[in-house]
Amino acid sequence: MGLISGARRLTIDAWSWLNFKPIYSDQLLGMPNRRAFPEAHATWVPAADERRLAAYKLLSAYDNNQAGELAAIRDGEDARDRREFGDPSMFIDTLVAHVMGREQRIVVPGAEQTTSKNPDQAAAEHLQTLLREWADAELLPMRMLQTERKAVGLGDGVYLLYWDATKQRARIKTYDPGFYFPVIPEDGDGSDYPERVHFAWELPEDPKRGLKPRLRRITYELDWIQPATASGVDRAGRAVRAPLLTEPDDGTDPAPLLNIGDQVDGTNIARDYPWNDRPVYRTCYLTDATWEIGDLIGPVDVDSLPLDKATYATDASGEVLDRLDLYIDFIPVVHVPNTVPPAEEHWGQSSLAKALQVFDELQGTDTDSSRASATTGMPIIGLSGKAASGRSQLAVAPGMVFELGENGRMDTVDTAPQLAELRNQSHDLKERASNVVRLPAVALGTMDPSKVPSGYALQLSLGPLDSLVSGMRLARAHKDTLLLRFVTRLHMAGQHPDWADVRPMPALIARGPYTPTDKAAVLEQVTQGVEAGVMSLETGVRMLSEAGFPIDDIDQEIKQIESRAFAAAKDLADALGNVEAVADFLGRQAPETEEVPAVQLPPIPANAAEADAADPLQDGDDDEA
Repeated sequence: MGLISGARRLTIDAWSWLNFKPIYSDQLLGMPNRRAFPEAHATWVPAADERRLAAYKLLSAYDNNQAGELAAIRDGEDARDRREFGDPSMFIDTLVAHVMGREQRIVVPGAEQTTSKNPDQAAAEHLQTLLREWADAELLPMRMLQTERKAVGLGDGVYLLYWDATKQRARIKTYDPGFYFPVIPEDGDGSDYPERVHFAWELPEDPKRGLKPRLRRITYELDWIQPATASGVDRAGRAVRAPLLTEPDDGTDPAPLLNIGDQVDGTNIARDYPWNDRPVYRTCYLTDATWEIGDLIGPVDVDSLPLDKATYATDASGEVLDRLDLYIDFIPVVHVPNTVPPAEEHWGQSSLAKALQVFDELQGTDTDSSRASATTGMPIIGLSGKAASGRSQLAVAPGMVFELGENGRMDTVDTAPQLAELRNQSHDLKERASNVVRLPAVALGTMDPSKVPSGYALQLSLGPLDSLVSGMRLARAHKDTLLLRFVTRLHMAGQHPDWADVRPMPALIARGPYTPTDKAAVLEQVTQGVEAGVMSLETGVRMLSEAGFPIDDIDQEIKQIESRAFAAAKDLADALGNVEAVADFLGRQAPETEEVPAVQLPPIPANAAEADAADPLQDGDDDEA
């Protein structure tokens, strides 16, 4: 570095696609501008997170048409004259709609199988019903929409789950990724689940309440199970948690008291969780503390704040949130990356990342077009002649008559060709941005449907969008399953009576289609497949639901179809000969059948004469007969 002192340092990381912005990447240090991003340079923010927080703020500025205001901090007030017409926001909203799909359904594999009744199918159906009821109560689609907009626009979204003892259900919250600080070991894999997660943000000064600027930090941490604690106060009067001790009757020293259900296994404390088959030695601790900014002196960051300066919060039940044992063996936080992170990385990438330079060019073109349209609507006129020589400048208004002298003339400056060229340039830039983001014009709704030559051509044009949405949904598939797994475990840990007999099973969130579908073709395909026996009824009904048919509940739809399938019930009766099985297939009650009376045969004749009289055909003339 001594030989090339003053040279710009090249930084390549998860946010290096923003290096082209002078306000983001300093010429010498390669760090964000301190005046533009003061939050990223706070003393408690780790150095590894400074560029990430600055990137979030810059992306939010583009989303809210404030990129010019942010650039004005470095480039001067002229940057505020930029025209921003909401193109980045439109791209984000369109991508969010596609990745969400038309509908979202919770599905437990095996719950929709109606051909066989077994304990696994009943357990899956019961869990699916409970999860869907929870999703309706918690407005899960709305929470997903909030998180997806953060993930698509900023690159990351965060869910937080917690048990609400008052409402007796798991609650879900959405956090801005700028508040999310996972502790990832230097020698660990960024794709691994962190064992300690912080949510931290600054609280402004409140002179009316006499409060100074503060920092709040909520921490979830996996650690070894410790003896029981209770709420108390320390010598300074702070609310803290203190260990509980036993009082033996034999005069021995007090010993730590264990939590209910815990047991000592060697040197560690073990605990049985209802979703595990064997004892576990770790639990999740919750800490909610606040510091005054003035007390954060020295080389400290969000993970190493001085605990002796902290003020701990208290929840609604009076428990001090100082390493409160949550009785769960997982951190109830789900990080949702927008894209599949690179190897050993933790963070996703915004969908606007590769197109920001195009959006800058588009803002410049829109600004020039706005200025050119002013000169086109109010043209510049030059007058020459005796009448015009008296005044250096005249105002032009409709109906005004200019009297020109001898050899007078009037000239106008026509800027319409330049305006048309700028509009063409704007159209080309929008098309370039669509190509970079992989959003075709048909997906943005800017293409005239009458100009599409055929459905096959439409499907080909949606190819880039298909691959884009497939990758984005792949990044979310495991996170959706993890979210529902945490919901199930929280209800089991909260000992909700409806969840007492629940068997933990994998569940997923099925996202609906995002492209137009030919309903008639799908209906014909399903009908032929089910009638030919190469497709199950469950699969066919699911295909119809995904195609947009108004099917609210697949299970109920299948039961209604089978309740009218009398021809299939007849075949089932011929195959099994079981009336109860047929009635169960139709969803009806089997009729009560009376016992069939024994067959009464006629008495045997006493002699042959009586037999012949009874049957004339038994005589010797039976051949003639």
